[in-house]
Amino acid sequence: MKTALITGSARGIGRACALRLARDGWRLALHFHQSKAQAEALCAELRDGGCDAALFQADVASRAEVFALRDAVHAFGDPSLLVCNAGIAAQQLFTDVTEQDWQRMLAVNLSGVFYCCQAFLPAMISRKQGSIITVSSIWGLQGASCEVPYSAAKAGVIGLTRALAQEVGPSGVTVNCVAPGVIDTDMCAHLDQAARDELCNGIPLGRLGTPDDVAEAVAFLASPGAAYLTGQVISPNGGMIL
Repeated sequence: MKTALITGSARGIGRACALRLARDGWRLALHFHQSKAQAEALCAELRDGGCDAALFQADVASRAEVFALRDAVHAFGDPSLLVCNAGIAAQQLFTDVTEQDWQRMLAVNLSGVFYCCQAFLPAMISRKQGSIITVSSIWGLQGASCEVPYSAAKAGVIGLTRALAQEVGPSGVTVNCVAPGVIDTDMCAHLDQAARDELCNGIPLGRLGTPDDVAEAVAFLASPGAAYLTGQVISPNGGMIL
């Protein structure tokens, strides 16, 4: 049985990815940082459904914690799939962004991907087999007003994905990216109905995305059917950008 590690798996997109990959028979290493109760509930649900799952805690913004995570996960099962989903978001005027705001956004959303890839790639390279799926955002593709640090970090994830795919392709490792549009998760909880309606009016499919929409894209990239895809960005966004 192949093992997948999903970072930020406790809620939203990460949770949906875990449930979807479990249906495809993956053993799951479930990472969380602060959402312990939600992570434990997910792990219990998966185990009740017959999935071999285990929990692991770390702050992906810390290189030391990520490499400790690697050692713990390898004892559970050497991952052949890494889903770099952990992330944070914030909305504020660019002129109000502090150095601390900027550094934390990049530390979690970009450096966290870098650390995880560095930690888990060597084993994939030695086996000449593996898959990495990063999670960026539609705002990493085109940018968003009042989300400059987030957009910059997510654009960096896309650049990292494409460059790393070039580097590790000869070793049999694929690296792809999912860049979701506006997805109805906790990150949208602050939106009132008027704001939601306005967003939907700008989406050709007429609705916000769901975590399951993103999980299906991740499951495809993790499947044998995507074996010849690398360095690609798939954006489940309902047609919001084309």
